[in-house]
Amino acid sequence: MSFPKVILKSGKEKSLLRRHPWVFSGAVYGVSREIEDGEMVEVVDAKNTSLGHGYFSDKGSIVVRLLTFGDEAFTADFWKQKLQAAWQVRTTLLDFSQTNAFRVIHGEGDGIPGLIVDFYHNHWVLQAHASGIFQQMEAIATAIAQAFPNQCETIYCKSSGTLPNTGTDFFLKGNTPETIAHENGISFHVNWVEGQKTGFFLDQRDNRKLLGSFSKDKKVLNTFCYTGGFSVYALQAGAELVTSVDISQKAVDLATKNTELNFPKANHTAVASDVFEFLRNHNQQYDVIVLDPPAFAKSIKSKHTATQAYKRLNIAGLKALAPNGILFTFSCSQVIDDVLFYNTVAAAAIETGRTIRVLHKLTQGPDHPTNIYHPEGHYLKGLVLHVE
Repeated sequence: MSFPKVILKSGKEKSLLRRHPWVFSGAVYGVSREIEDGEMVEVVDAKNTSLGHGYFSDKGSIVVRLLTFGDEAFTADFWKQKLQAAWQVRTTLLDFSQTNAFRVIHGEGDGIPGLIVDFYHNHWVLQAHASGIFQQMEAIATAIAQAFPNQCETIYCKSSGTLPNTGTDFFLKGNTPETIAHENGISFHVNWVEGQKTGFFLDQRDNRKLLGSFSKDKKVLNTFCYTGGFSVYALQAGAELVTSVDISQKAVDLATKNTELNFPKANHTAVASDVFEFLRNHNQQYDVIVLDPPAFAKSIKSKHTATQAYKRLNIAGLKALAPNGILFTFSCSQVIDDVLFYNTVAAAAIETGRTIRVLHKLTQGPDHPTNIYHPEGHYLKGLVLHVE
């Protein structure tokens, strides 16, 4: 199969030889013909040596995202092979009898830049972050149905929130909008049609479980609660009371729905409120607090403003903690790296004047792997602090 060529400037092939999957516009010398957005291309160096195949983008600074490297051909079996390989890795990570909700494809981490595939109890949710992937949705859905015929009731494409001009989201197989999924034996309502992202935040699974180990007989506050994941784990562990806070009434209702699904008589309160305002006006000190905000910084331009917001949030959270309390604090902003996040939390700690120990450094779950050649895939940073 022949593809148009993207020709690199001399010396610009080095990152691809190190298997980094992105080609930036500044590295391109020229093209063999006019290339449409999303079209599959072959990338070659200045001597016309093949460096790999990927899909072209005419938007943004990344012009090609590579799917294969060197002389490896891109074939019709590519999607099926990648899905099966990724699934096999998950079988070593998870106990499927306890957990049937997980990420199957995490973009570059699983060798398919721009693609997210989440699995919820035989329902598959696909999300494209690049037009080349969006144009392959039918082929990817076919590969899923062929590779996993006994685990495939629904396939849903949810890309309208990640790509402009894709229209509405749509079913590629079936028409079921929701299910009850299980995570470490705990049940959660998941609705991929109406929910945020693909319906649930799967990347915090291990961190939610860790929270449970600190929650017995404790007063727990879960801020930016969304579906109430941390709240349910705290209740399962025997928390004395749990308060869930989110600015979205829809999220608060879902958190209530999930706590009642598992523990209908639990001491749980859900509050629709701005988190900063809630922390400013609270009159209850908590033993355990979770700060898990949405990304405050989505671009380099907003980095400084985001850093200040993280600092204010952590100051407020630390002040709301009872003596010998535990703070779980996170950032999912990709442009806020580990060092900057740590230093921002440290700056907040200095302002409180309290003695604080770092107990754990946290990250995304292993079903959200980072490609060792693509460190940019690491995005979730977390700290567990003991606060005297």
